[in-house]
Amino acid sequence: MSKLLLAALCVGCAAGFYLPGVSPKTYKRGERMPVKVNKLTSTQTELPYDYYSLPFVEPSKGVVQSPENLGEYLMGTRIENSPYEVFMLRNENCKLLARQVLGKEEQEAFIQSIRDGYHANFIFDNLPSAAAIDDEETRTQTTVYDIGYPVGTVRVHKGVTKGIMLNNHLKFSIDYHPVGRVDRVVAAGRIVGFLIEPISVQHKYEGDWDPKAGASQLTSCYRNRPMPPLDSRRSDLFIDKSNEVIWTYDVIWKKSSIEWASRWDIYLSMADRYDDEVHWFSIINALLIVLFLTGMVGMIMVRSLRRDIARYNRVPTEEELAEEREETGWKLVHRDVFRAPDTLPQLFCVFSGTGMQLLCMSVVSLFFMAIGFVSPANRGSIMIALLLVFVLMGVPAGYESARTYKMFKGKKWQQTTIYTAMLFPGMSFSAFFFLNLCVWYTGSTEAVPFGSMFAVIMLWFGISLPLVFVGAYIGYRKEAIAPPVNTTSKTKREIPEQPWFLSTAFSVAIGGVLPFGAVFVELFFILSSLWLNQYYYVFGFLLLVWIILIITCAEITIVLCYFQLCSENYHWWWRSFLTSGSSAFYVYLYSTYYYFTKVNALYFLTGVLYFTYMALISFGFFLLTGVVGYFSCFWFICKIYASIKVD
Repeated sequence: MSKLLLAALCVGCAAGFYLPGVSPKTYKRGERMPVKVNKLTSTQTELPYDYYSLPFVEPSKGVVQSPENLGEYLMGTRIENSPYEVFMLRNENCKLLARQVLGKEEQEAFIQSIRDGYHANFIFDNLPSAAAIDDEETRTQTTVYDIGYPVGTVRVHKGVTKGIMLNNHLKFSIDYHPVGRVDRVVAAGRIVGFLIEPISVQHKYEGDWDPKAGASQLTSCYRNRPMPPLDSRRSDLFIDKSNEVIWTYDVIWKKSSIEWASRWDIYLSMADRYDDEVHWFSIINALLIVLFLTGMVGMIMVRSLRRDIARYNRVPTEEELAEEREETGWKLVHRDVFRAPDTLPQLFCVFSGTGMQLLCMSVVSLFFMAIGFVSPANRGSIMIALLLVFVLMGVPAGYESARTYKMFKGKKWQQTTIYTAMLFPGMSFSAFFFLNLCVWYTGSTEAVPFGSMFAVIMLWFGISLPLVFVGAYIGYRKEAIAPPVNTTSKTKREIPEQPWFLSTAFSVAIGGVLPFGAVFVELFFILSSLWLNQYYYVFGFLLLVWIILIITCAEITIVLCYFQLCSENYHWWWRSFLTSGSSAFYVYLYSTYYYFTKVNALYFLTGVLYFTYMALISFGFFLLTGVVGYFSCFWFICKIYASIKVD
């Protein structure tokens, strides 16, 4: 469910800038600061688990779960306390957490989680943990700020697995910004950075283990300085060969010039993992597409249409009347162009209403995110915001569906309204319910509890459904849309044989290429944020891409619609929707390519989750872009037929 709701960001192409959503907190020197743990995550399984589902050391007073909102439940977030003790501005070297002797099942649990690529996620002063991971290709350390730290690593040498190492020593590197001094000594500060460096250490001690002696009996620790990240004198802890685990950690405080308001910048920039030039390339590429289409539309509007309208409106001379020369072109279909579609007119109204709902959701989400109402510090806020905005946009959905259906002179308005309220949410909830059962069977925190599921159902049936009926009631009370030309003849005009390049299949296939081409670069980053646990931060670029996408969908539909009408084919309703909406097909194809090249899925269920949610995302994208094509085409046809004289 979290992937589906978060994908509303992709479907709606919502844009904005993350701003801190909580007030800064100042800690005094020596003050105890809680370290919390979050869910275990893996990009190879896409199934998060509770931190204590692995046999980690638990707090002495028991595990306490932090209160969570609906958005956090839908995202699978599970924030709990931990046994780690950190005191403001107090450094710790090789502090003992606990010694464990693991049973066979506990040992296998760690081994399996390491093989599956799971990462542990810590939270300190509401900041997620980061991890410095050694890059095997460049032999340098790359700081990753979005997926916690790996539980362990698999040691492979020349293609042969040598063992599985458990990261049992953590080095907390905490950046603080000083805010007060007493006798030139920093007395208080604010947390502006939280880095965890995981290390695998086979701790050694003399004689039998004495719980009272603590870390003093460890011969593998450094007393005067933190344990180095890479030390040839240190032996690694191979969990598949030893069941004894001694957990230790360091705490290092570092003064930083970063202000508290900017502490999220390094997380959102993903340590400059991707150059901004890539996004600029995306924008320039999309702008070139828009300029090309704008030139074509301008040529049609200024040259072809002006010539056509002048010719159609010109009073024929007596010689021309005597010749009885037959006209050709889009004027000849004026009696049929506003006929209701022959194929599934009710479904067309439902699709247009749902597309309007998604389009309005994207506009509203864009506005609120642009003014900074959503923050990564407020976990789950984006889930709640997108869900509520979609629900509240039921009014324009019902209104648009009713107006179009009344224009088609339909009689089953109650049925159409129910379909509008139930189709897309019903498909999404059915898929979510099935996948939730599968995820629940695995014991993952991704499984949404019954209470949260009931809340979503109440939002759907208690708010969204009534609002769709309210919008439909308002729409049906208004006068039907009056087209500029009337459909007076009961006999439909015969459509001449169409050339292959104006066939429906070819027009629809080519119509989705340019809108997809305008967004495919940003689509890569969006998919990475959805499936690779990366922060997406360039919402300014996404805003521009969203605008370009809407313009591209409108212009390509107008161009192809004009060519269609010139060949005297008046079946434009569904074709206008499918022309721009077909870009969703290319989105799904690209997501398939992305899955096999970027997502290292280990299990069949991971693929089921991925392709099911991406299918729903693509379908929502189809409805949004399709309704843009339909609206622009309807506006274009009304304009050109209102400009000619009809007998």
